[in-house]
Amino acid sequence: MAYPTTTMLNGWIDGIGVLGPGLDNWAEAQATLTGAADYEPRPIMVPPPVALPPPERRRVGLAVKVALAVAQEAIAAARLDAKHLVAIFSSSGADGDNCDAICRVLASEDRHISPTRFHNSVHNASAGYWGIASGAMTPATVLCAYDGSFGAGLLEALTQVAVDGVGTLLVTYEAPHPEPLHAKRPLPAAFGLALALMPQKGPNSLARLQINWVEAPLDRVANPGLEALRRQIPAARGLPLLQALARGRAGRVILEYLEPLRLAVDIQPCR
Repeated sequence: MAYPTTTMLNGWIDGIGVLGPGLDNWAEAQATLTGAADYEPRPIMVPPPVALPPPERRRVGLAVKVALAVAQEAIAAARLDAKHLVAIFSSSGADGDNCDAICRVLASEDRHISPTRFHNSVHNASAGYWGIASGAMTPATVLCAYDGSFGAGLLEALTQVAVDGVGTLLVTYEAPHPEPLHAKRPLPAAFGLALALMPQKGPNSLARLQINWVEAPLDRVANPGLEALRRQIPAARGLPLLQALARGRAGRVILEYLEPLRLAVDIQPCR
């Protein structure tokens, strides 16, 4: 089956945020992604969500903390005001700890669910907390596409950029589930990735992206440890794109979307 090969969407990356095992932030991750530094997997270090008021700060789980951390890193790197950007949040599982806690209560004789648990159980919890943390009143879209969640989020974000001509923040994130959910949906670690995307080139733009649908083999990451993250965590499916951006070279990466469709992302560095 043939798919369109003409350029559909494009936009400029002005800021990047990343957080995962051995990848503490974009500035440090670039050396690892280019091979200039060895990849050293270690437990993820999640900064506290200091932008949230103390009551909300105490209520959020790991998934929300990861999402907020990478969102704030991307916004700060791009030197943008979050209040002017629409947001796309994409995650295959969101807060697995909270889901597990609610399931355990519902399976017990006492079925009274904590209002805080219920409040945090919705898939758009991260988007809501981002609105509180950033003060943004702009629209936010929440997506879930299983293993294609990163590709679906990137496609939706560039659609907002190209069609509506608005700056858009893409945030994709995952957190591991506790047992017994882990046995059915094993995610080895938390991971987050955020891109601040703009409709026009600006003084802080890093690269221009153009997306096509293609039928082509997926790009992988040469480092075995990073490739394991890419395969096992949906939010890490964007690692080939980050590696290409870290290298600062023009080129194309093929990313996972919804089978049999895949996304070809053409990259043209601005610097």
